[in-house]
Order: sequence, then structure tokens, then C-alpha cells
Amino acid sequence: MEPRLNLYANSITASFGKRLVTANRVVEDSGLEPATFELVKIRVSQINGCAFCVDMHTKDAAHAGEDQVRINLVAAWREATVFTEEERAALALAEEATRIADGGGVSEGTWEQVRKYYDDDQIGGLIAAIAAINAWNRMNVIAHTPAGSYVPGSLG
Repeated sequence: MEPRLNLYANSITASFGKRLVTANRVVEDSGLEPATFELVKIRVSQINGCAFCVDMHTKDAAHAGEDQVRINLVAAWREATVFTEEERAALALAEEATRIADGGGVSEGTWEQVRKYYDDDQIGGLIAAIAAINAWNRMNVIAHTPAGSYVPGSLG
């Protein structure tokens, strides 16, 4: 696949990207566990078919010490035994919020699970994380940003 546009060389998309990076700092300060933040970014990117973001976030997660088995099983988290109940709630929220048009939004059952495990700041962090990674995914999918050569930590 050939890139349609280099998002990092274009002044408009690069400027927007810098603002998304800044927005992620809010998520980092929300009290949300960094591992959960990475798992959410991986799962949303898988759903959206964003190869660039899947490459980036799986590599960043591994670089941060995340277990390779957990990284490999994110796509099948419902059947896997390696995720905590808190992580499952976050992943369910990420899926339903990303597929918002498919199911009418976030179910009450998922919301109850999220409320059970996360405080308001952490929930705010989850919502912001899901919104931000969806924005990144859309930009990269539209632009055909190629995947495979990302070096952990090189863009963050």
C-alpha cells in the first residue's frame, strides 16, 4: 500500500496530531493504568483496521514490559484468561464506543462494569483515550500510513 499523504509532513495534519498527543497527556494524568491505556489503543486499532496504530501500540506495549501473550490475545480478549475484570470492562467500553453505529452506543451492562471498576477521572480518561485513538486510526487509514517500521517511542 502506498501512502496517500504523509500525515507528519503535512502542516495541517501534523498540527492536529500534536494536539492529539497533548490530549493524551490528560489520559496519562487520569489515573488510568498505562497497560489498560495500551490495551484499549490496540483493540480499537484492530477494530478500525489501522495497521500503523496496531504496529505502534503493540510494539510500545512490549517495550513497556507488557506480556507478549496478552498483546497477542487482545483481539480475542473475551475468550482469553489473561485479562483482569477491570481490563475487560475497559475493552468492552472501547469496542462498543468504537462500533457506536453498529449497536447504538454503549450498553448499560458495559457501563455498569466500567462504573464498578473505575472512578470518574479514570472513566474520563477511558473516554478520552477511545476518542483519541479513533481519531488517529481514521487519519492513518484515510492516508494509507504504512505499517511495520515503527520504532517504539519514536513518535511519543
